[in-house]
Amino acid sequence: MRRGGGTSGMRDSEDGVTGGGESTRAVRAGLPEPVKYEPTLPGPVFAAHYHLPGEPTGPYTYGRDENPTWTRLEQAIGELEAPGREDVETLVFASGMAAISAALFSQLRAGDAVVMPDDGYQALPLVRAQLEAYGIEVRTAPTGGDAQLAVLDGAKLLWIESPSNPGLDVCDIRRLVDAAHGQGALVAVDNTLATPLGQRPLELGADFSVASGTKQLTGHGDVLLGYVTGRSGAAMTAVRRWRKIVGAVPGPMEAWLAHRSIATLALRVEQQNATALAVAETLRQRPDVTGVRYPGLPDDPSHKIAAQQMRRFGCVVSFALPSRERAERFLDALRLVDDATSFGGVRSTAERRGRWGGDAVPEGFIRLSVGAEDADDLLADVVRALDESA
Repeated sequence: MRRGGGTSGMRDSEDGVTGGGESTRAVRAGLPEPVKYEPTLPGPVFAAHYHLPGEPTGPYTYGRDENPTWTRLEQAIGELEAPGREDVETLVFASGMAAISAALFSQLRAGDAVVMPDDGYQALPLVRAQLEAYGIEVRTAPTGGDAQLAVLDGAKLLWIESPSNPGLDVCDIRRLVDAAHGQGALVAVDNTLATPLGQRPLELGADFSVASGTKQLTGHGDVLLGYVTGRSGAAMTAVRRWRKIVGAVPGPMEAWLAHRSIATLALRVEQQNATALAVAETLRQRPDVTGVRYPGLPDDPSHKIAAQQMRRFGCVVSFALPSRERAERFLDALRLVDDATSFGGVRSTAERRGRWGGDAVPEGFIRLSVGAEDADDLLADVVRALDESA
C-alpha cells in the first residue's frame, strides 16, 4: 500500500482525486486531512529520533528511516506517477543520482547483466564503472530505434532513458518492457526529462519510474532530490533497504520545498512545453543552426513514438552551432538564459554540453532548457543572440 496520509479529504476516484485533472492533482497531492487551525501543508519535521516507548511498531522510529515530511512528498509523487493506484510505493532520496544508484545496486548482484543506454545521462559511465567493479556485466546500446533489444538476452535489468539526455531520442517503452518481462528482466525508466505529467512509465509497464526531482518536478533550481516509484513488493523493499544502508536521504526542508513546488508543476509544464515547441520551430528556420531536436516537432525522428506514449514532450531543445567558438559567443550573448548545467527550471538555462566531456555530441552542441518567461521575450533573446554571435 502507498505510504502517507490522505488526499485532503477529497473523494478517491478512478483518476486519483475528484475531478481527475492534472492541475487539481498536483495542487492537492499528498496533503493531509484538513484540521481546523492547522496549515494546509504542514511545515518540515526536523527530527533525528522520535519518542519510542515499548516495541517499535509505529511508522516513525529514526530519522534515517522515515520522516513525516518525506511521507507527504512520497504520496504526492506517487499520485502523479500512478494516479488511483494503491499498489505503488515511492521513496525519495537526497539526489537523482542517489535514486538511480538505489534502483540499480539494490537489484543487481555479481554475475548479473544490465542493459543501459550509451547516449544517456552523463554520469552513467561512472555508474557503469562501479557496476563492473562489483562483477556486474554492463551492456549498452543507443536509445533510438529500440536498439537495446539487441543486447537484452539474459539481462537481469533494463535501464531506459526516454527521452534521452541530451540527444532527445525516444524508444518504444511498451515494446522494450514486453521483451524484457518476457525473459524475466526488470525495467526501470528514467523519467526526469518527461516528468509524470509528460509520461507515466508504470502505465507503460515499467517496474520502476526513477527521476531527479532537482529538475522540472520542483522547477526552481534550489533543491537536490531524487525518487523511485514502483509497485509495492520485493523489488521496492530492496530499494528501501538500500536507502537505509547508504543513508542517501533528503533533508526535511528539501522535501518540504519539493512538495510545495509540485503544486505549480502543471502550470510550469504547460508554459515551458509550449514555449519549447516555439523555440524549436524558430531554430529550424535558421540556416546556421543544425540538428534541432525536440520530440514535439511533427517531423522529429522521435515524434511518432513519443506521441504514442507521452502526453507532453518536455522543456528541453537541443541543437548545434557550427563550432565551439560560435556556441560560446551565442551563450555569452543571451540575456534571459543562464549558462548553467541543469534543466527544467522556471528560468531558462543553456550550455555547451561538450565542455563536460562524456557526451557524444559536436563541439557546438547546445542543450537549451526553456523556462517560464514569456515566449515572445525568450524567442527574441535567442534570435538576437544568434544574430550577434554569427
